[in-house]
Amino acid sequence: MLRWFVSCARMALGACLGFAAAAAVAAPMAVSDAAREIASLVLAHANHRQRPFAVVDKRSAMLVVYHADGSLAGSTPVLLGRAAGDVSSPGVGQRTQRGALRPDDATTAAGRFESVPGRNHTGEAVVWIDHEAALAIHRLRPGPSERGRALALTSPHTADRRVSAGCVVVPVVFYQAVVQPLLGSQRGVVYVLPEQRPWQEFWDDISRRRASSGAAAESPPPATSSAEGGA
Repeated sequence: MLRWFVSCARMALGACLGFAAAAAVAAPMAVSDAAREIASLVLAHANHRQRPFAVVDKRSAMLVVYHADGSLAGSTPVLLGRAAGDVSSPGVGQRTQRGALRPDDATTAAGRFESVPGRNHTGEAVVWIDHEAALAIHRLRPGPSERGRALALTSPHTADRRVSAGCVVVPVVFYQAVVQPLLGSQRGVVYVLPEQRPWQEFWDDISRRRASSGAAAESPPPATSSAEGGA
């Protein structure tokens, strides 16, 4: 009887978590003002080079994905790096491969990134944001931490969603329905907003770099790698 009860409880919890993930696609969370304004600037200046793009608002722990024409594809709560900060630690990519991350490595770096679909060392499909730093967008992974992380994704408190090793972790259903068809199938652009300074300064930096480089194309990271792709 006890075994049957535990089995039923697990099934019920799984159904609830699955429903929550599906709801994130069917009824996207409200887009933050910062994400909306950045998207407007991206489109006004064609900064995305007519590619699909995404905005990660670290302060609200959310991901917003747009089609190349600027129409909204979807938005979702995400898990982000548990350590505060907007810069990747030097050598974090190598330490990720060795499984030797330090506490201050678990940051989700801010910046404008040329994204590219690829696979990590296990063959899992991911969207590379910063390949050298092993920073990627990936789906919630099965394992011992899956249940706790799935519950964190449903929490209304942003602090509860700061639990990853740095990567942007999304619900499985959202990855399949929104991320994979757009960023997972072609090159795109990902804008990760800072948490330690105003987003307006972030945009000014992007504009200055674009002006000084003459809008020269950036080299994308390789599509496959032995890097873990964070956690």
